[in-house]
Amino acid sequence: MTQNTPLALTDAYVVPVDGAPLERGTVVLRDGRIEAVGPVDEIILGDDVERVDASGMWVLPGLIDAHVHLGVWEEGEGWAGQDTNEMTDPVMAAARAIDGINPREKGFDDALMGGITTVNVNPGSGNPIGGQAVALKTYGRYVDEMVLRNPSGVKAALGENPKRVYGDQKKTPSTRLGVALVLRRAFAAARSYQAKVAAADGAPVDTDLVSEILGKVLDREIPWRQHCHRADDIATALRLADEFGYELVLDHGTESYLLADVLGERGVPVLYGPLIVSRSKVEVRDRSLRAPGILDRAGVPVSIITDHPVVPIEYLITQVALAVREGMDREAAVRAVTLNPARVLGVDGRVGSLTPGKDADVVLWSGDPLDLQSRALRVWIDGVEVYTYDTSSGTGSVRPRT
Repeated sequence: MTQNTPLALTDAYVVPVDGAPLERGTVVLRDGRIEAVGPVDEIILGDDVERVDASGMWVLPGLIDAHVHLGVWEEGEGWAGQDTNEMTDPVMAAARAIDGINPREKGFDDALMGGITTVNVNPGSGNPIGGQAVALKTYGRYVDEMVLRNPSGVKAALGENPKRVYGDQKKTPSTRLGVALVLRRAFAAARSYQAKVAAADGAPVDTDLVSEILGKVLDREIPWRQHCHRADDIATALRLADEFGYELVLDHGTESYLLADVLGERGVPVLYGPLIVSRSKVEVRDRSLRAPGILDRAGVPVSIITDHPVVPIEYLITQVALAVREGMDREAAVRAVTLNPARVLGVDGRVGSLTPGKDADVVLWSGDPLDLQSRALRVWIDGVEVYTYDTSSGTGSVRPRT
């Protein structure tokens, strides 16, 4: 996509995220990048710039959902659209989410409607090691042109899901002990493979795709994305991270607020959610809308996620509003769906704030996004308008993906 005309959103309430809000601000988009952000009376616009009067409206960076199954778990498609879990081997580190994503799934349009311009697509949690995640923009003709970072992490799971899947098959792992054992064996094998490659000193060795990607985790080139809910599983995640020295990110972390002080001291990020779901299994019976605020106050880098389609992705901002209602600091809550997840995904040099030089992924809201009466009116990705809401007809439209 190419932005043809420089654009200025003027006289808006601007929330840069990495700086103080501007009561009357201007944001300039040029050549797919954010060119300038500042008070309306300090930004001088050239004659070549198209102006959008955003009086009474809010401008924010595109929102980020750091844990979704968008495009691999297609809604309304039944088994034909279910590519979330390759549950034929407990260790699927070499499997890649990017190879199963359908960018024409309706959920990508829903994301734009919700002001979400970046997502992290994960494999599922049926395996102890599920595969490689990928960070994407939410608009594009085919998945490769949407990629921000691939892989953006390796998805793994502790607890109920993998022990149930393989216990039902009468295979290892069928207990929490077995799940942790599978992870240890895989990392031990990766270490041995690294030693073998080093000893070969450039000579060819038989390729081991699993050990190659786990080696990147061991070398801290990509994070270890650990699905876990219960506090005891979180403790196991910390134990394994200490043992192998990788960069740990906790996905879901339903009971993480019970260990908030420990996680805060260690600086372990938590991608908390989904928040507005039923107690569908034992592991989420202690979910809490207060948890994101508790984690933030303990110094935990917290993000809020939908786990789409568990919670439909367009309700990401709804979860943020509920977290604020239950005590989370407002500015921290906005960071939890912008700059914090951008940092976890390793893409904060491009997205997550209205910073000059970053990608022009920008959303014009009708009002305060945390007011559930507000809506995303216009969405730009790389400076190209990809979603528009028509207030006269009450309908939104997405730029054709052609």
